[in-house]
Amino acid sequence: MELLEAKKIMDEKLGDYKIMALASCVDDYPMVRNVSCVFYNDKIYFKTDKNFRKTQQLFKNDRVAMCFNGVQVEGTAKNLGLVIDEPGRIFEKKYKEFLWQSYNAYSHVDTEILIEVTPKFVEIWDEDKDRNAFQLFIDFDKETVEYKPYD
Repeated sequence: MELLEAKKIMDEKLGDYKIMALASCVDDYPMVRNVSCVFYNDKIYFKTDKNFRKTQQLFKNDRVAMCFNGVQVEGTAKNLGLVIDEPGRIFEKKYKEFLWQSYNAYSHVDTEILIEVTPKFVEIWDEDKDRNAFQLFIDFDKETVEYKPYD
């Protein structure tokens, strides 16, 4: 399987937005919590308050893992600053479109920052049209894909 085909499977499973579990760890203290994500530019974006514990962890260790429905993403998180300072305000527009209730409740807070996650390695559990289970391992740094039937 080629990288573009594997990436298409990942994109179809994630869609435009999802609530994903975000795992981070500092000083051997792991945490996991849900975040509201929007996908564009081949990256994952979410907003958070710069004062939250999860954000403080991300400032100390940018390595994260995220998961939704059989898609596990390992990558690096980057603080892009205030949500309203993103050029073109793409996140804000998409977040408003897909996650209106959260947008309406929290977007006015001036401590909301935008986090960008760059996928490095993705593991996907899925089934083909004949219901045969398989795993996909996508290494974005090496630009490789491993397809492994699961029985």
